[in-house]
Amino acid sequence: MKYQPLNFKGTEGVVGLSQWVEKMESVFHISGCAVKNQVKFATCTLLGAALTWWNGHVRTIGHDAAYAMTWEILKKKLTDKYCPKGEIKKLEIKLWNLKVKGNDVGGYTQRFQELALMCTKFISNETEKVDKYIRGLPDNIHGNVMATRPKTVDDAIELANDLMDHKLRTYAERQTENKRKLDNNNQAQQQLLKKQNVAQAYAVGTGEKKSYGGSKLLCPKCNYHHDRECAPKCTNCKKIGHLTKDCWHLVNANNQRTITCYECGKLRLYPFRNSRCSFLIM
Repeated sequence: MKYQPLNFKGTEGVVGLSQWVEKMESVFHISGCAVKNQVKFATCTLLGAALTWWNGHVRTIGHDAAYAMTWEILKKKLTDKYCPKGEIKKLEIKLWNLKVKGNDVGGYTQRFQELALMCTKFISNETEKVDKYIRGLPDNIHGNVMATRPKTVDDAIELANDLMDHKLRTYAERQTENKRKLDNNNQAQQQLLKKQNVAQAYAVGTGEKKSYGGSKLLCPKCNYHHDRECAPKCTNCKKIGHLTKDCWHLVNANNQRTITCYECGKLRLYPFRNSRCSFLIM
């Protein structure tokens, strides 16, 4: 068949039957299969034990009666045959406890639809399906979906997916913005630290006295480095050959020095080099 429906052998269990029913209903919709032909179309895909069971059912009730039944009745007969009541009860418990894990609305929806196909007595109408589906949604979208009061499960599924996509997109955008702000703050702190390090290095560098790196000798008279004979200039008498501290001329009023006299013990102004204490002379 060009629409590629699944085959059912009767040995696939509850999950296999659920997938077969789901695929068959999808093919009905795509192919535009008329309601009166759905049972004929579906039973053509039965193989093995399932086909044997169907042929026996046709012989029991007759060809016309068998093919006159609806698709819903055929689903129920197959469920009663290949899904024992104990297994159905387990599926109903799973459906009752089914909830979205994390933010995986898609996975929750797929599992809900599989279980709903088998638990027709547990959720017998569309309203019960909608209520059960909404009950399993996470808190961040549960209230919004319920407030819209969807009429069908398909409406509830579409709304839940849209809301969750919006939540995840908003969360991702917020994370990106927070990361950008954090990166900017880190960059600003690094630039500030770099400036502080440069300032500290500059302060340390300018505070240190540079050592002489040349080859000239240090003169003991003027305390400078030079090659020629030292010829210091006296700031008192303005003559070359001696320093101000060794000047024997009259002291310039601007260069007078106050020192302690070792003879009388008093602070004195000494106008002459090696002169005697005037207090002791008088």
